[in-house]
Amino acid sequence: MTYHSPVLLAESVDGLNIRPDGVYVDVTFGGGGHSREILKRLGENGRLLAFDQDEDALANAIDDVRFQLINENFRYIKQFLKFYGIRKVDGILADFGVSSHQFDQAERGFSTRFDADLDMRMSKKNQISAFDVVNVYDYDGLRRVLFQYGDLRNANAIAKTIVEQRENAPIKTTDQLKEVLGQYLPKHREHKILAQIYQAIRIEVNQEIQVIKEFLVQVPELLNEGGRLSVISYHSLEDRLVKRFIRAGQFEGEPEKDFYGNIEVPMKKVGGLVVPSKEEIKLNNRARSAKLRIAERV
Repeated sequence: MTYHSPVLLAESVDGLNIRPDGVYVDVTFGGGGHSREILKRLGENGRLLAFDQDEDALANAIDDVRFQLINENFRYIKQFLKFYGIRKVDGILADFGVSSHQFDQAERGFSTRFDADLDMRMSKKNQISAFDVVNVYDYDGLRRVLFQYGDLRNANAIAKTIVEQRENAPIKTTDQLKEVLGQYLPKHREHKILAQIYQAIRIEVNQEIQVIKEFLVQVPELLNEGGRLSVISYHSLEDRLVKRFIRAGQFEGEPEKDFYGNIEVPMKKVGGLVVPSKEEIKLNNRARSAKLRIAERV
């Protein structure tokens, strides 16, 4: 199975500041590229646990006594680390991108390139699919998803069209969805607008924003003092959450200040924003929108 070349591989793993005997977690295993690089830097007493909710990723499991792959969503990180007898770790790496493998599996409905059933589930255990979002959500729900997660200015009109068209017959496939929305897809911008629509539906199906929030709030409790978090994001919604959490320890509002006006936060940023080099983008177009942020537990 083809998985993408890991993005910002050296930079993200360097950011963990790996100790040979430390315990690390890769919460987005995928093809295992980041995990393999972490294992290279661990000694015989080091340990790496990885998460991936996609059953397909299990085929990439690494045969190494120091490694454990957990077929679950990383929103349950604390629960499963505890199951494996681990309360604290020295570093956590996350790459929030959808894998090339998922895009290339036509039948899963992630890609604008193929006709397929409206699915988009990263795990077959997911309760809802893209079919449910498109055919069951009411107008307000659809409008919210398209505007909030797809940044579509005409979310109102798109949602109205979907609701009207599905009254005639359910919209079952990606091609049917394209046909229904044809008036909003001018040739010169068709791919970009479709990508925004698909992104919005996919984020809703997989609860991606909620999952990231649930994950981030667990990180300070799981990291040892001096432990590192290394996170790669691909769109502004994700990156804003990560940046805000590192800076303020929360996602909304202002953190409490002490008598001297200082804020106490569990993490401190390490270095600035890291983006791929022109050379990496040339070799791997998927890297073009990647942003890496690193933080340390104080």
